[in-house]
Amino acid sequence: MTFIITVTGKGGTGKTLIASLIVKHLTRMFKDSSILVVDADSNTNLNCALGISFKKTLGDLREEFINPPDSSSGAKDLYFESMLYEEVLVESEYFDFIAMGRPEGPGCYCYVNHLLRHALDRLTKNYDFVVIDCEAGLEHLSRRTMRNIDVMLIVVDSSIRSIITAERIRELSKELELSVGNIYVVINRVNKHILLQLLEELLRRDFKIIGSIPEDPMVIDYDFKGKPLIDLPDNSLAVKSVGDILSRLYPLIKPMI
Repeated sequence: MTFIITVTGKGGTGKTLIASLIVKHLTRMFKDSSILVVDADSNTNLNCALGISFKKTLGDLREEFINPPDSSSGAKDLYFESMLYEEVLVESEYFDFIAMGRPEGPGCYCYVNHLLRHALDRLTKNYDFVVIDCEAGLEHLSRRTMRNIDVMLIVVDSSIRSIITAERIRELSKELELSVGNIYVVINRVNKHILLQLLEELLRRDFKIIGSIPEDPMVIDYDFKGKPLIDLPDNSLAVKSVGDILSRLYPLIKPMI
């Protein structure tokens, strides 16, 4: 069984931080488990938070896959399979990584979303955990890039706009009849002066809140210096808070592993 966690929400709320720290804790909590990390944001930067590099994204393969050397369907499938594992998938000591990227040429993301869905369908069955850092907005949901999700974490901050986005994401998931086991809200960069108001607003909109992450000076320092967020020390407020969130998810995860 594969346990899939997606991290989504309004742009700028801290999805990449949370995704990278989820990976950090999963590698500790389930040391013998296999983990695939997917950067589904076209503005690829999760690799920096994880301290790894990559050669190509799925977006880079767009033109190559549209016009392969042999256009027969079987040859295209083999070509994609070869490029996926040899050119795009990055294998590190504790997890594997794949990035969606963006198309190089004009046009919408439809074909790249199709590639990502195709890649996830092939790859996810080989892993115990899949952690997906989603693009800001609703593109991947609307394109049904992700269809079976065990836990969807929607990140909000101290703005009403992030809460409205969270509500849209939840409603779109229902409209598209996506298979989502549990939807939770994570409050990032908590402002203690309006925390009570935030909680009241989220509860009024019938959200389940699984945790909050305070403003962390270490995160600011690591970001400014370009240091991988996954290397944040254990006494980091963000690391501790995401660890608490994973502990609360443990009852859902344990039966699957």
